[in-house]
Amino acid sequence: MMEDEVVERRGWLSRQRFLDLVGATSLIPGPNSTEMTMHVGYERAAWRGLVVAGACFIGPAALVTLAFAYVYVRWGTLPEIEPFLYGIKPAVIAVILMAVWRLGRKAVKGWRLAILGVGVATAVLAGLNELVALAAGGVLGMAWLLSGIARPDRGGKAAAVPPILVRPAWQDLAAGAGAAGVAATVSLWKLGLFFLKVGAVLYGSGYVLVSFLRGDLVARWGWLTEGQLLDAIAIGQFTPGPVLSTATFIGYLVAGWAGAAVATIAIFLPSFVFVLLLNPLVTKLRQSTWSAAFLDAINAASVGLMIAVLVQLGVSTLVSWPAWVIAGAAALASWRFKVNAAWLVGGGALLGYVLRAWA
Repeated sequence: MMEDEVVERRGWLSRQRFLDLVGATSLIPGPNSTEMTMHVGYERAAWRGLVVAGACFIGPAALVTLAFAYVYVRWGTLPEIEPFLYGIKPAVIAVILMAVWRLGRKAVKGWRLAILGVGVATAVLAGLNELVALAAGGVLGMAWLLSGIARPDRGGKAAAVPPILVRPAWQDLAAGAGAAGVAATVSLWKLGLFFLKVGAVLYGSGYVLVSFLRGDLVARWGWLTEGQLLDAIAIGQFTPGPVLSTATFIGYLVAGWAGAAVATIAIFLPSFVFVLLLNPLVTKLRQSTWSAAFLDAINAASVGLMIAVLVQLGVSTLVSWPAWVIAGAAALASWRFKVNAAWLVGGGALLGYVLRAWA
């Protein structure tokens, strides 16, 4: 969606620059979508643009998540959203497909980079960790491109979209009393340091986030129950914006309004620092033969990651004729009529609500 807005529609970045930034961003911790937003802001107005873009991207997601958290604590349950998610998932597949097509044409120039991308996709589908596959593709691809067999192709990359993690149905929980009891014992400093650590070291999707949070918040400190943690992750996945807005939900559950603010700031703060340090380096990487080859290989490997995600989501999502109808309609609208990706997702949600009865 971001590529569609800042490259296709507004022309703020060239596709090559966009791809290089996404490729480099995939190698640092933190939410890639949020960090790419910060990169775009930095490209437009240096550090001030970085701060404005990051805050405006995170803010709406945090506020929506906070509203859900208030309802959750107040009434102990949340409205049923699965019918809308049923239609969103096929529409997202169409968005990814169009991104693979546009960005792949730029990133994969030459049969060697094509082989590299297919190899990375195959490795991920076989079970290899995404970050390991990306790093290995970059290193091996750089060596291959510089071996004299091939000249470095100039390419780009697009980030993998993590699978959506949603519980089959919302469970009624006595969350209000539990959260109120915990809040009195939770230190805001301890809460902030925990989420600062998560934001500084987290790689991967919402599933990886579950592992980070469960170890301390559920098993070690007992701040949350298993059910509350899964509900928090699902809300982070469902609401617009970065999945790390889960921290807002958890912060409110364990320490009220102050906890929500502290957790949100802490988990996103490392990303501002990482992008501020990384952005100027990407241009320098393009100026070196070795690092430029590495970027080219990373970009092709990243397209491979997108293909793997496309296959994984397709297998689990396109299991009924309504899902195929929604995905096909979204793909056609994007390819033929250039419909904005945000409208595709919204339209998919409405179609899912209407057609779910025939699923």
